[in-house]
Amino acid sequence: MYFHRNIAELILADLKNFPVVALLGARQTGKSTLVKHILGQRGDCIYLDLERPSDLAKLEDAELFFTSQKDKLICIDEIQRRPELFPLLRSLTDEWNRNGAFLILGSASRDLLRQGTETLAGRIAYQKLTPFLWDEIKEVYPLEQYISKGGFPRSLITASDEISLRWRENFISTFLERDLLQWRGFATPAMRRLWTMLAHCNGQTADYSALSKSLGVSNVTVKNYIDLLEETFMLKTVSPYISNLRKRLVKSPKIYLNDSGLTTALLGLSNYESILGHPSFGSLWEQIVLSNLHGTFPDAEFYYYRTTNGAEIDFVMKIRNRIFAIECKAGLSPSLSTGNYNAIEDISPEKTYLVSPVNEGKGWIMKNNIELISLSEISKITRK
Repeated sequence: MYFHRNIAELILADLKNFPVVALLGARQTGKSTLVKHILGQRGDCIYLDLERPSDLAKLEDAELFFTSQKDKLICIDEIQRRPELFPLLRSLTDEWNRNGAFLILGSASRDLLRQGTETLAGRIAYQKLTPFLWDEIKEVYPLEQYISKGGFPRSLITASDEISLRWRENFISTFLERDLLQWRGFATPAMRRLWTMLAHCNGQTADYSALSKSLGVSNVTVKNYIDLLEETFMLKTVSPYISNLRKRLVKSPKIYLNDSGLTTALLGLSNYESILGHPSFGSLWEQIVLSNLHGTFPDAEFYYYRTTNGAEIDFVMKIRNRIFAIECKAGLSPSLSTGNYNAIEDISPEKTYLVSPVNEGKGWIMKNNIELISLSEISKITRK
């Protein structure tokens, strides 16, 4: 079964307006499936997987091969394995002088973004594919399954909780023992321990000193490890929102893992029932809301707000100079705290949204420009 991905239209639009389009995202999020679906609707495409020896062999003389295919859309999967191709892409796109020449896919952002900025500036557009958004699969799967299994396609579509958990545990092991080998300066056991520790403090402010002490490594090493996990789309850091008010703010970033299914696997939680009774349930809901916000509003910036006096709001979303406050509550009868109201007063957002696992259409207008919405109604946030 193919699930429509909301990002597909953005990719098609970028192909009409840029010579090179880059689709980034973690492994196993469905980048190849999405692109093959897009290519299947066109007859002028060629697809290369740089993890396949036969496709690599075609690029022994990359310039000759690309030139022979110059009238087609050339798709290159796992482009980070051949970063030396970027200068050639620049030269060819300048020579061919047309949009939609290359569609490149990558599962690590650091080298791709650097190469794109340095080599393909003005020629490349970026899109990021997340694990499934709730809006993409809500007609087929219940929310409880989405929370426990996460949004990675192979995890979500499995027939049982046991098989899904096994897939996620294998994904974590493969990621640590194979996918990260292209970077030096990290130890697999330490990275696994750190990833597990971050799952236990998911959604909390980063305490590099405590993490480094527990791991027996330096603060710098912990920071480098976290940066690597973020660059490979395994987690997100959310910076504090700094307003012009003279408030004593909490200034450490908050760290969220990128997928609830990977989080529950690292926590050893096998099904939704075990999640409900776990202290992490509230932070898992925040994580799910944040992931869906990122996927729905790829151009937005996200922050959190917290003062030392207890004023706090989970997320501040800034998009085109519009500010929205977003609070996440995992219960079905949510309410805002005094600290939430104080934060709203400090931030003065255009509107505040309280996101809860209520059924679609069962939200309501609260007071003072505050609205309760379901996860599937996130897309309405920017509507006036």
